[in-house]
This record gives sequence, C-alpha cells and structure tokens, in this order.
Amino acid sequence: MNDHVNPVSSNMRSVLRPRRLALLGTVAALGVAMLAAAPGGSLFNAASFTSPALAAEANQAPAGFADLVAKVKPAVISVRVKIDQDNDKRAMFQQNRMDSDEDTPFDQFSREFGFRGPNGMQQFGKGMPQRHRQVTGEGSGFFISADGYAVTNNHVVDHAESVQVTMDDGTVYTAKVVGTDPKTDLALIKVEGKKDFPFVKFADARPRIGDWVVAVGNPFGLGGTVTAGIVSASGRDIGAGPYDDYIQIDAPINKGNSGGPAFDMNGNVIGVNTAIFSPSGGSVGIGFDIPAQTAKLVVAQLKDKGSVTRGWLGVQVQPVNADIADSLGLKEAKGAIVDNPQDGSPAAKAGIEAGDVITAVNGTAIKDSRELARTISTMAPGSSVKLDVWHKGAAKTVTLTLGELPNERQAKNDAKNGKADDKGKADEGQAQPGTPRLGLGLAPAGEVQGAGQKGLVVTQVDPEGPAAQRGIQTGDVILNVGGKAVASVGDVRSELMQAKSAGKRSVLLQVKSADATKFVAVPLG
Repeated sequence: MNDHVNPVSSNMRSVLRPRRLALLGTVAALGVAMLAAAPGGSLFNAASFTSPALAAEANQAPAGFADLVAKVKPAVISVRVKIDQDNDKRAMFQQNRMDSDEDTPFDQFSREFGFRGPNGMQQFGKGMPQRHRQVTGEGSGFFISADGYAVTNNHVVDHAESVQVTMDDGTVYTAKVVGTDPKTDLALIKVEGKKDFPFVKFADARPRIGDWVVAVGNPFGLGGTVTAGIVSASGRDIGAGPYDDYIQIDAPINKGNSGGPAFDMNGNVIGVNTAIFSPSGGSVGIGFDIPAQTAKLVVAQLKDKGSVTRGWLGVQVQPVNADIADSLGLKEAKGAIVDNPQDGSPAAKAGIEAGDVITAVNGTAIKDSRELARTISTMAPGSSVKLDVWHKGAAKTVTLTLGELPNERQAKNDAKNGKADDKGKADEGQAQPGTPRLGLGLAPAGEVQGAGQKGLVVTQVDPEGPAAQRGIQTGDVILNVGGKAVASVGDVRSELMQAKSAGKRSVLLQVKSADATKFVAVPLG
C-alpha cells in the first residue's frame, strides 16, 4: 500500500461509532414507544425514554462548515509568481520556502501529466543553461480590504519578478508587492483597479486550544480547497525566526497553502498558514500559522511604509533554566539572561551587563528570551521602556530608550578562525583536593593563536565530565565564572570553591563558541 494513502483508520472509526450508537439508541426508544400504543391503549411519549439532550440531538442536523465557507471563500486567492533563476535566485527562493523538497504522489502526478515539478514549481526550458531559467511558484493569500490589499507569505513572493492572483471565480489579476517582512514571513500585495473586492478581517482574540479552524487555500495548485480541524497547540517555536509564536493546527495544509488564511467559526482570520511538519512531504496533521495579532501589526506597517521597523534593545539573550537560576540565586527559572550587550546599544548605555537577567518589561513578567524578543519587537524605536533586572544577586529597575533594529546585524567572533593547541595548557585537575571539577583542560586565551586576549581556551574536554554534558567543546573560550572574569586557571579554581562554599549546586560560565556567546550552568562535580 502506498504510504501516502491514508484510508479511514480504526481511530476514525472509533470516533464515529459513539455517534452512531447514540442515534441507534434513540431509534430503539422510539420503537418501544410505538409498540406500547396498542389499540385502546395510551401512546407513550418517546421523550420519556430518552434524555432531553439526546432528543434535541436527534432533531437537529449535524452542523457543517458550508455557510462559513460560502462567506469567506471568495476573499481567498491563489498567488502565482515568476522568478528569474539568474544569479542563483531560484536557489534562494527554494531555501526560503516552507515546503519540503521531498516528492509526494501529487508531485509525481503533476510531472507525469505535464504540470508542476517538485515543490509545486512549474519548470520551463528543459535543456537551457542552469544559470538562466524561469520558474514559477504558487501559494495562497487573502484580501483584507475592498481596494485590493492582500496578505500572503514572504517566501511565496520572495524574489518574484511578477505576481498574479486568481480569485475563486477564476478571474486573474496582476498584483504588485507592497512590502515584505522576512522575520515573520509575511508579505503585503496589492491589486489595482477595483474597489469592491471581497475581503475578510483578522480575529481580535487568539483562539483557544481545541477551537474549530477552517483553512482555505491553493494546495498543489488545485485552488479553492477547504480543510477543517482544530487548534492543536499555541506558542510554538519551530526555529524559523527570532519571533516564532506559531499556532499549531491539524486542518490539513500542504504545498501551496502557504500564505492562505485559517478561519474561526465567525469567519475571522486567526492565522496565516505558513509551515508544516512533514516527514513525507504531505500533510500529517501538523501545520503552523502566524497569529492574527502578529500579522495585523506587521501588515499595518507594510501598508504604511513598505517595511517593518522594530525596537532594538541590543542584547544577546538566552532562556534561564533551573541550573542558571540556582547559580544566580533566582527563585524561579524565568526571564532572559544577557549573554552579551552590544557595544553602543541602548542596553549597554543603560548599564546592563553580561549575566544580568531581564525579568519584566514595563511591569509585565517575561517568561523567556524569546518572549523578550517578541515583546521588544512590537515596540516602536524611540519608545521608553522600563526593565526589571536581576543584577549580581539583587533586583533593580532600568529605564532606557529603544533604538531601531538594523535590517542585518552580523555577530563577530574573534575566535572564528582560531584553533586551540596545547601551548600553556593547565589541567584544572592539578588543584587541591576538594576543588570542584569541570572536566576541562584550560589555557589563557592570549597564549592560543586566534582566541583573543580575554578568558581561557578549552584545550581538552573529559567526555565524562560535567562540562561535556553541557555541550562545552574544545576551542570554546570561558570568559567568566560565577559572574567574574577569569584570566587564569587559578581564577577558575577560586570561583568554583566560592560557589561550592555558598552551597550552590552549579556554577555559571560565560562561554564564547564559534557561533555565539552564551551562559552555561555546569553542575559542581
């Protein structure tokens, strides 16, 4: 049997069976009542044999989605783009798509009958040089105003040289890209020339887990396809970007659904279909939507100025786990610990230091580093912000003015091309008995080429040691231990003993690796 073909499973049959049994029970009760109506006898009321709720269910037809679909479907569009493959644009386009590169039966079907190739893209010019070909891609979208503004995904229109939209009645229009936001994968397009397009609105409230959801879109280029399911989860981080906050749904969405809407039962858009989890390339009932609240904020800026500006704090942060909280004396593992305030940033100017934990913004508690990033990103540059900070064992409040998030910010790494050697190596195991062990060999950074001048380079790692268990690797640079800068093995030993004397179960290390600077809480062995 083809793995992609999923007949009605036993699970589905088990879901249907209770409903069927309930209806049969109602019919049986009615039969008893009819038999009791013998000539000359009294006719019993069937309601006396059934509960009021069951009787009401028997008299009411199952609710469907037809009325909802008739209301919203005209506002949903298919989006078709053309991309010039010159200068490797096609490779960039494919990289930014949410759709899997794996083939599905629809891909095989499409190629066999001369339709689209893999990923739903039509291929032209077989035999032409690879450096210059044209491809087309298809996705979905929806009108949000009568004058032709429509929302889709950034990865649908990314690098597009032309955009066409097809309405539910088959009418085709040319559209232009008003603005895009790669960080949230949203785009705003515009169809000119009409003022009476059907449109839908964003929902005001986030849906609850378990609420019904209806997705409409253009899967595999089929157009006008409706699927239904429920909201499966909320606040999903799938590693797609810095502001991940996806709504997870189980309404089937596939290649080509990108940019289409997901509706609640009132016909409001609760999210924009963006990504799927798919080992096979087809829907397995795990899809991800950009929340309506995020889309509204982004689309408003795209419409106003064609781009999105975000508040900028200027810190690299990471979540606070239980070990980090313990090493810092925090009661709860919440907030965002600052790995590195960037030079000249609003945070650095306000005195925020590496190792500080931001616990609240304008009085609202921050759960983790991702929530901090999302919160700051919704604020306008120039906004005054009050931060609650845990600084060296005490709480304090810092007020600062946000900057503007640069479009591209590359982190520099002094040790990027450096390699650790054994020069000046000192094993922490040479310490006196009773000193906690990390399982590391260390050398001053200034003695290792390419490692910079600050901290200690990890020259050896005991694979069974506590540091290895926390992911510390050869070539990493330890900048501070327990909140204090270290320049020698003796400094490390001193801080380890101090942490042990304070009764701490772990010690916090600031570690510079090949790709970032971060804090790692290592158990005191």
